[in-house]
Amino acid sequence: VQLQASGGGLVQAGGSLTLSCAPSGRTFAYYAMGWFRQAPGKERDFVAHISLDGVRSQYVDSVKGRFTISRGNAKNTVYLQMSSLKPEDTAVYYCAARDSYGGSDKMTDWNYWGQGTQVTVSS
Repeated sequence: VQLQASGGGLVQAGGSLTLSCAPSGRTFAYYAMGWFRQAPGKERDFVAHISLDGVRSQYVDSVKGRFTISRGNAKNTVYLQMSSLKPEDTAVYYCAARDSYGGSDKMTDWNYWGQGTQVTVSS
């Protein structure tokens, strides 16, 4: 595993969580980074991505204004700050790295994947 996602857990609706994704064994400072999520019985969907320099980011409409993606100072770690969480945000969240300046909302455009971290939002 080259990407380690962490920070998931159980939270009540309206609460907050911050997910982290750190590399293992290599640097991803020169890769775009992103987050996807997969709810039970559903396909894995795009959530957010950020460019390798941290300047450009994009979000799926359902999380705009509630989630923020960012990179650490060394650009090697990516975070997903989630607030005003809703039960429909419940999913396994996966981080990904893409050998490109910018990200993509297509799973097939990403080169590396983390193992996922579970986020459960109770109503």
